[in-house]
Amino acid sequence: MEYIWSPILYLFALIPLSILAYILILRRRRPFAVRYSSLSLIRAALPKQSQWKRHLPFALFLLAMSSLIMAMARPVSTVTLPASNATIILAIDVSRSMCSTDIFPNRLESAKAAALEFIRAQDSNTQIGIVVFAGFAAIAQRPTTDRALLEATIQNIATARRTAIGEGILMSLNAISEIDDSVVSPYTSLEVTPLPEGVYVPAIIVLLTDGVTTTGIHPLEAARMATARGVRVYTIGFGTTNNTAPMNCSPYAAYSNPFDPFMGGGGGGGNFRREIDEATLRQVADITGGSYHLAESATELQEVFDKLPTQLFTVTETVEISVFFAAIAALFVVLAIVLSIIWNPLL
Repeated sequence: MEYIWSPILYLFALIPLSILAYILILRRRRPFAVRYSSLSLIRAALPKQSQWKRHLPFALFLLAMSSLIMAMARPVSTVTLPASNATIILAIDVSRSMCSTDIFPNRLESAKAAALEFIRAQDSNTQIGIVVFAGFAAIAQRPTTDRALLEATIQNIATARRTAIGEGILMSLNAISEIDDSVVSPYTSLEVTPLPEGVYVPAIIVLLTDGVTTTGIHPLEAARMATARGVRVYTIGFGTTNNTAPMNCSPYAAYSNPFDPFMGGGGGGGNFRREIDEATLRQVADITGGSYHLAESATELQEVFDKLPTQLFTVTETVEISVFFAAIAALFVVLAIVLSIIWNPLL
C-alpha cells in the first residue's frame, strides 16, 4: 500500500501520547473512601467486567484516531476490477493452405463454423473484431457488438497467397487501438510505455493459423509489441501434421472478387505438405500471457474456442481507498460514544 500524503503518518505519534495522557488522568483522580461493614458485599456488587468496560471506549477512540490518520494520508492500492467492456479480435489465417481438405470440408470452412459459434457464445456487450491475414493483414470487420454483421463477415472470407502471422498480430493491435485510447497503434510513431508485468488491458487476440510465417514482421517481434501494450495473444494451430491432403476452396467460397485479395475464391489442386509452426505460436502465447492450443479436427477446434478465457475480463487500476479508513474511523467513534453512554450513564 502506498500513500499520497505519507508525511501525515507522523501523526501516529499522537497514539502513545494519548495513552500516556489517559494514564495520567486516571492516576490524578482524587482518592476517596467509603466505609462498608463487609468487603464481600463490595465484591459481590462489583461486575467482573467493570475494568475492561471502563477502558474499552478509550481503546475504540484510539482505533478511530488511527483509521482517521490513515485516511488523511490518502492510501492508494492497485486493485483488479471487472472491465465494463471487453474486446476480442479474431485473427484468422486465410492463406491458401487453409484450403486443405484434411479437415472436412476444408480447414477454412471448419474455422468459419467454429468462429461463428464462438461469436454467438460471447456476452452481448463484448466487442468483437475480425482480422484476416495471408500475404498481408487487413481488418475485415472493426470491433462491434453487431453479431449479424460479424457473422456475415465470417461467412464471406476466403483465401489468398502466403502467410504473415506477425502482420496479423500488428493489425489486430491496430484494431484494438481504434476503440481503446490506452493501446497505441503499432503503425504510429508514438512512444509506447510498457505496462508492468502481469497487467493487461481488457482486450485479447485469438489468432488461428495452420502454417508458418513466409513474409512480413516476425511473429515474436509482433508479440513483444503486444506485450508492451498489455494485450494477450491466444494462438491456435489448426490442421493435421504431415498432411498431404489435396486443397479445395472453390466449391465452398462465399463469393469471388478478383479486386479483393481476401475475398477471392481459392482454386483446387495441390498436395504440398503444410506444417504448423507450433514452437513460434507457443512462444507468442507465452510472451504475451496467453496460451497455445493445437486443434487437429473441427471438434477439437470448437473445444479450444469454448475453453478460451473470455468470459471474465479485468482491468488493473490504482484507486484511493481513504474512504474506507474514514468509514472505519466513524464507526469506532460512534461505537465508543454508545458504549460510554450505556456503561457509564452518569459520566
